[in-house]
Amino acid sequence: MSEEELDQERHKVVRAAMDAMERRGEELTRSKLVAELGIARVRLDTLFPDDNALFDAVVAEWFAPKLAVMDEVMASDLPVRRKVYEFFARRFILLRDNFRADPAAFRLYIEMGEQHFERARSFIDLADHYLCELIAEAQVEGYFPDLAINDALSLINQIVNCYIQPYHIAMLEDRLSEDKLARIIDTLFEGLSGTDRGAKGVSGLRAAS
Repeated sequence: MSEEELDQERHKVVRAAMDAMERRGEELTRSKLVAELGIARVRLDTLFPDDNALFDAVVAEWFAPKLAVMDEVMASDLPVRRKVYEFFARRFILLRDNFRADPAAFRLYIEMGEQHFERARSFIDLADHYLCELIAEAQVEGYFPDLAINDALSLINQIVNCYIQPYHIAMLEDRLSEDKLARIIDTLFEGLSGTDRGAKGVSGLRAAS
């Protein structure tokens, strides 16, 4: 069997595994999947040598649509402000649609991500890499002055976290919207900088006179 055929079979098994996990409401090891999917253990071991390999494939499948929309945004010729909005908005819409379609399955994947965070980290790092490119593009046009790229990255991620963090979407979904996100992005472009404008320029609280 060619590597392409193996990849096709892996994809088929991963989709069946995810369907089984969603149906049962729990993460399944390879041992459980043998019985659940009716697949020979030796075949499953060939496709996924250990449970980590299976989990990595599930994570890749779950993230694939999110990576696709990020790639589309990065390849576009939109103005940088609109690019940053689309970079977050398109992922937010996908995540929100995932949650609305099956809240229980969505929460299952949140739990799996929390338990295996380090194995999912490469996808988060890729998103940060793309965002750094957008920040650099924006700074060429004069936005986010006096900020190192990593500082701007940290600030922006903290500000828009509830639109890209699955846990927050599950908790706040009805309070989040594309319109609110657009206002947040506009505010970032209008004011985010490294300049001290007085918010922390006091030594302590004083009673109002």
